[in-house]
Amino acid sequence: MEKTMEILFSGKVQKVGFRAYVRNTASTLGLSGEVENLTDGRVRALVTGDEALIEKFISLTYGCPRAVIRKVSAEEYVYTEFSGFTVKRE
Repeated sequence: MEKTMEILFSGKVQKVGFRAYVRNTASTLGLSGEVENLTDGRVRALVTGDEALIEKFISLTYGCPRAVIRKVSAEEYVYTEFSGFTVKRE
């Protein structure tokens, strides 16, 4: 069953290529959505796809070589359809 999740990453996740890593990981898994930097230093991702694939996606984000993820929070979000996976720029 497809759903949309809002995932917030905190730690050293900005200016280390994390958004591109998130986009590539999500695209590889066939997930759609978007990722953006927040002004408080966190990164926010909206991800739509199969629940099991979203869980796998979250675990794979820890593999970003230059990021240091301290905390991840994920909550169900209103179902949203995206065309592909994009990086939102400031």
